[in-house]
Amino acid sequence: MKKVCFLITYFFFGIYYSQKEEISNYYKIKKNYENYPENDIRAFKYLNNYIRLAKQENNNKHLTQAYEDAVFYSSSEKQKLMYADSTIMASLLTKNNDLISDAYLGKGIIYYFNYKKYKPALEEYLKAYQYSKDSKDGYLKNEILYHLGVVKSHLGYYDSALVHFQKANSFFFKKLQEKAHPNIIFNNKKGYYNTLHRIIVCQRNLKKYDSVDSLITRGLLRTKNDEDLSQEYGYFLKEKGIEEFRKKDYQNALVSLKRSLPPIVKINDFAWATVDYFYIGKSYLAINNPQKALLYFQKVDSVFNKHNFILPELRENYELLIHHYKNEKNNANELYYTKQLLNADQLISKDFAYLSSTIHKEYDTKTLLDEKEKLEKVTSWGINIIAGLIILAISLAICIIIRLKNEQKIKLNYQILEEKIINYSYLPPTQVITKIKDEDKSALNETMVNNILKKLQSFEEKHGFIEYGLTINKLAHKLNTNSTYLSQIINEYKGVNFNRYLGELRINYITNKLYNDKVYLNYKIETLAEKCGIASRTNFSNLFMEINGIRPTDFIKKRQQDMKINCRNFPKFNKIQLMSNQTSSSRLNLSKED
Repeated sequence: MKKVCFLITYFFFGIYYSQKEEISNYYKIKKNYENYPENDIRAFKYLNNYIRLAKQENNNKHLTQAYEDAVFYSSSEKQKLMYADSTIMASLLTKNNDLISDAYLGKGIIYYFNYKKYKPALEEYLKAYQYSKDSKDGYLKNEILYHLGVVKSHLGYYDSALVHFQKANSFFFKKLQEKAHPNIIFNNKKGYYNTLHRIIVCQRNLKKYDSVDSLITRGLLRTKNDEDLSQEYGYFLKEKGIEEFRKKDYQNALVSLKRSLPPIVKINDFAWATVDYFYIGKSYLAINNPQKALLYFQKVDSVFNKHNFILPELRENYELLIHHYKNEKNNANELYYTKQLLNADQLISKDFAYLSSTIHKEYDTKTLLDEKEKLEKVTSWGINIIAGLIILAISLAICIIIRLKNEQKIKLNYQILEEKIINYSYLPPTQVITKIKDEDKSALNETMVNNILKKLQSFEEKHGFIEYGLTINKLAHKLNTNSTYLSQIINEYKGVNFNRYLGELRINYITNKLYNDKVYLNYKIETLAEKCGIASRTNFSNLFMEINGIRPTDFIKKRQQDMKINCRNFPKFNKIQLMSNQTSSSRLNLSKED
């Protein structure tokens, strides 16, 4: 009988209530509705009496439990969020950190599962973490650990997320070996299989395929034919289908993926449903059935439009749609999905910047500080001091090794960038444009295209791109055209979207200045950002790293060292035009903020 869900809700009976079912008026009321399924509003006929009694008796512990139940039985996301706020308010009055932590976690789960809003979800998870630091409730602490792992997994930090999931999975597995109340056993089952699913996802993305098959098989065997675990069975089927797709067993992949959809759709987990749609579409594409493939790719777009949510791994969905309609010469659909891809990129990059900085600042860093504080409180001598010195020595050795590796990587990336700067200096801009024109013929009027390309060339040569606050509309106005034509031409002839085009011109410009003009080596990062028209230090540092493969501070340091020791004799030149459509090969994955 389903009473709780590890992903969707919290303890059905509460952290304390499930361990001792006292014969009280609260218990008698609860017996009337406890067997109703989730989202069944019939429960409120009795639940309202529970809430009313808790308020009359000023019993904040039971009021917290009542509001948690209200979240579980509410049928709409809005109501769930409203009752989650009430749960937090009631729990704060109890001054019980476990109840407060559980309440914040519950609100975060609603944001994550029902809305797929990672920003507010993370904020609630971090509040839950702060209140749980001294808790002795292992389930609560590992549930928080699980959800923080979900955020890290969403960001692509699969190694770090995997550690979270494996630790939580081990905890739930050990708890399953103990005798306990059926509700607690059920919670631990949910915890075990959901963390197992997430471990598989991380292993898949880390390309550790050897362990994936055995974990999927274990999950499928233990959740099959169990109605309470149908959701988890759907997740394991999804992963099985993805593995079959990777092995090019497309027919079986379609069977597994389609079988996984009903239990996932039933609980409205639209995020994992889109992953199913995407791989079903790719499987159809692989067996030369593009029409069916398109239907499933468009389902992903439909979810994106409805929920304004997309997983980073599904970005390829739009690339496939754009490629298809480009080949079909369907300009309208190609333009639509190009805009959708830009919207998806904007959403993903915005979420990444916020979530990444917050998870490190508010969780990872604070966790390390907490550990440091605990170590500082240790006053015993002898073994503890020796152990501490050994740990310190190992840490220092690791730091030295990491530092040496980083220095080697920086040196290599600097040399690569230096070679590119020198090589590009001998490539006339006109040849670049001619080459691109031969490969891709625009559907627009050829005369107009040539005219705009010449204006863009002049715009690049005069460094018009360093203007602060430059938008595509402003540039279109300067070039006496409209933003739609300009965007299409930049996408087709420069090979990137407008924002990327502008970013590469600015970064290439400032890189050239740093390499050839020693005055620029003395500027602060904020000043360098202003010099090339970028609004903030963070955006500048991230973009510089992404395009050049090295942080601006590291590049400046290496250039100053080269100039100081004068160990190389590189040709000097005054001005290098680095075309944005020739720098795509130097793009690297976005690193941490400088």
